[in-house]
Amino acid sequence: MPNPTSLAGLERIVGFRFRNKELLYQAFTHRSAIHERARHGNNERLEFLGDAVLQLITTEYLFELTDKPEGELTNWRSALVQGNHLYEVARELHFGDYLFLSRGEEASDGRTKQSTLANALEAFIGALFLDQGLEVARQFVHTFIITHLKQLLAKGRHRDEKSVFQELAQEKTGITPTYQSLSEAGPDHLKLFTCAVFIGEEKVAVGKGNTKQKAEQEAAKEALKVKGWK
Repeated sequence: MPNPTSLAGLERIVGFRFRNKELLYQAFTHRSAIHERARHGNNERLEFLGDAVLQLITTEYLFELTDKPEGELTNWRSALVQGNHLYEVARELHFGDYLFLSRGEEASDGRTKQSTLANALEAFIGALFLDQGLEVARQFVHTFIITHLKQLLAKGRHRDEKSVFQELAQEKTGITPTYQSLSEAGPDHLKLFTCAVFIGEEKVAVGKGNTKQKAEQEAAKEALKVKGWK
């Protein structure tokens, strides 16, 4: 496990010094390390809070930015807060270097796992909000997350694959796609869902995700590739 003093390096990178260092340590304590760092607690509660703070800040920004309808704003916000983007931001900030992990999690490349890094970023936002308030959390989110909006839109990361696939399937086949849950595995805090998307009787593609909705989105995304539809 890294020396806790290394977190001072992260404070220099992001430009904020925590008043309550315990919050900062907790934000980087993975649940696997709870027995070794029990006095700090793990970062799951801070992740829950940080997700809500991030949603508020991005929603506020987009609402003031444009008069686009609710559906488009929702897709733009999704591009900003989706796990893939948060993972990329956390990786750029080298969050993996600061995580407190169990030896087993360390050995299984826990420092580079997408979900672990994305969750740590949300936990950090939650900790920053508690330590220094909404305005400082807003500064961080604008500087490191919202700044990528144009690139995300240019890459089509705001697309709702389920909606796109449904529109194209109806246009090309006259059939509305349906989704079927194939399996659900893992403990409650680490579920993995597998779903398939069908056009009529044809099983077009399969997707996986930590929620049923994400698994369906992944199935739709894969189906667009399988069909060669854009």
